[in-house]
Amino acid sequence: MRGGEKVLEELCRLYPTADIFTLVLDRDAISPFLASRTIHTSFLQRIPGARKHYQKLLPLMPFALEHLDLSAYDLVISSESGPAKGVITRPDAVHVCYCHSPMRYVWDHYHVYRRDLPWSAQLLLMLFAPPLRAWDCSTSARVDAFVANSHHVARRIKRYYNREADVIHPPVAIDDFAIEDGSKDFYLCAGQLVTYKRIDIAVRAFTKTNRRLVVIGEGAQLEKLKQIAGPTITFLGHQPFPVLREHMARCRALVFPGEEDFGIVPLEVMASGRPVIAFDAGGARETVPPNRGFRFAEQTVESLLDAVERFEAVENEIDSVALRQHASGFAPDVFRERMRNFVEARIAASLATGAPAAGETVRSWNRPANEDHPPVAFARLGDMESKGF
Repeated sequence: MRGGEKVLEELCRLYPTADIFTLVLDRDAISPFLASRTIHTSFLQRIPGARKHYQKLLPLMPFALEHLDLSAYDLVISSESGPAKGVITRPDAVHVCYCHSPMRYVWDHYHVYRRDLPWSAQLLLMLFAPPLRAWDCSTSARVDAFVANSHHVARRIKRYYNREADVIHPPVAIDDFAIEDGSKDFYLCAGQLVTYKRIDIAVRAFTKTNRRLVVIGEGAQLEKLKQIAGPTITFLGHQPFPVLREHMARCRALVFPGEEDFGIVPLEVMASGRPVIAFDAGGARETVPPNRGFRFAEQTVESLLDAVERFEAVENEIDSVALRQHASGFAPDVFRERMRNFVEARIAASLATGAPAAGETVRSWNRPANEDHPPVAFARLGDMESKGF
């Protein structure tokens, strides 16, 4: 249950009769709300070990996606940070892609991921990446309209697919977080411990200055980070949501040193009334405005420490209520309203440009909820980056 799954939950609330299609499903890892929906899986689900090691099935994913039968649906919404938009729809269906990011591991982060793989996996990625890029580009033409989760991602969609994208920021569950009193004597890093998130910068900086830093999360970088950490760095690993929420509300500030496509964690921390110290790139430029946070220009220890010192100089003047008010602009109801308006506009445009010839009929976009085949399907691919590919 990460950012992509939270988006999927809100799409399901927007379209309560829709079916869900996914490459691989682990019911124990998703929310009861999603588990209660009708979910169809691909043939990859039947491969032993697929739930834990689905990243290794990357070469088969295009075949699995194109094998999904979506011919019963008038509207298809793909939610992807991988190849989910490659599904095949009816010619008269509307396909909207909510894109969290073009596939990082074959595009702009290709070399970062390749360096972290063992040599055998590097060789396989080198072999499969070129045809996968070609397939990824060609399948962008199957999408009627792109929605990007940030302006940063919209620019990448334009670069790699030569397609324009509207920007609708993903939902942040503001009501799950609250401002709390109490001591605030540590800084916080939270998220998957993978290379591009650059948690190593924070660990080195806070070790150097003997400041307390708590790191919540797990991933391929955990052992490397422990090796460079001093006694003021605490690694808690994966934690249940109540523990994470408590640390967000009690930290002095969140340290966010990576370049993210959007980044929900900074907004969750601001919803808890705490400030953010973020690398000045990617989605942080849209979620952490200069008057609500502290940015640093370079991914270096020195640049981060400069931002920390600027924060500490005015720490007592931080307005927790103003931070929460800023985060409320990304609430789920805002997301649902914008997505509803966008999808309805695309349907109207499709009907206007596809008027039937004499004697033909137009299928209704608002079929009763009790029909055998709901009019909407979601194609969802889990975040390949969540386990470092």
